[in-house]
Amino acid sequence: MTVCKTTTFIRLGFMMIWTTVLGLAASCFTWTTAMYHDKKGHRNLQYLIEPPVYAEVLGRREGNATLPCVMQSKPPHYKVKWTKVQPNQQGVENIVLITNGRDQKHYGAVGPRASLRKAHSLDASLQLTGLGLEDDGTYRCELINGLDDESVTITLRIEGVVFPYQSRHGRYKLTFTQAKDACAEQDATLATFKQLYQAWTEGLDWCNAGWLSDGTVHYPILHPRPACGQDLLPGIRSYGPKHKSKDHFDAFCFTSTSSGSVFFLAGPFTFAEAEQGCRQEGAELAQVGQLYSAWRFAGLDRCDGGWLKDGSVRFPITIPREGCGGLPEPGVRSFGFTNKSKRLYGAYCFR
Repeated sequence: MTVCKTTTFIRLGFMMIWTTVLGLAASCFTWTTAMYHDKKGHRNLQYLIEPPVYAEVLGRREGNATLPCVMQSKPPHYKVKWTKVQPNQQGVENIVLITNGRDQKHYGAVGPRASLRKAHSLDASLQLTGLGLEDDGTYRCELINGLDDESVTITLRIEGVVFPYQSRHGRYKLTFTQAKDACAEQDATLATFKQLYQAWTEGLDWCNAGWLSDGTVHYPILHPRPACGQDLLPGIRSYGPKHKSKDHFDAFCFTSTSSGSVFFLAGPFTFAEAEQGCRQEGAELAQVGQLYSAWRFAGLDRCDGGWLKDGSVRFPITIPREGCGGLPEPGVRSFGFTNKSKRLYGAYCFR
């Protein structure tokens, strides 16, 4: 079902790219302590404690998370500023919360869902409620003491699943903005490189190149084959940054858990009949991201093709078996975008 794109690599150039990718991959999954810095360069922290654990905090959509930041002592007058660092835009950060130890001020989209934990007098840990896909990323706890400051950096990783997505008009039809919109329509966001790397380690093997959230284009390969870098080692192939309005690719989308549930409605239906059938059950046709979420987190396993909201036909397989897609690995199988007037499939509904 995967269509491969022929890619020519100059060996020397590829080795440089591959080394960079491996370096990025290693940085994505470091289990050492967080990074610590101040404006005057790297030095021992005076007021904040280097967290020996929890440099990465795992959360789920609609859940809560606490990002640890603890002081070893307090200066007489200080402020603590929590920001979300935006790695796609060099030097850009979004302030979440600022406190002087007594009063707090909240900022931006995350601020209303943020508060200090205050488990004790030295606790400046950040609590976030109602986590969303966009909350995934790096956060900085910065203690400001006059002209000096020092900080610790914590990563919040939203547990989820990455899936490739293609336009109904065919392969490589999406600009960067169209890819973002396509993922949003499927209850997802464009994946980050870290999320794609995580998915690759978990078995994602896909030979079509797709946009990521930083405007770069990649595809993950576990089993090199003709037209997919047969002579290269397994890894994430990179096309690097591409023109966001002129270049066209597929998309890699990221979704997480959902408060609703997906269920199968036996057909056969046309697309319109599938929509009506779900409505009669007090539901609606599921989005692609919702089906992937149900497959990944609820173990949905069904060997029957069903309509989805975007007009595609898919089915989720948790236990691979004969006659259910022909692949040895679990996954969501796809029949692509089928003629909506054909009465061949059931429906996957979301309620």
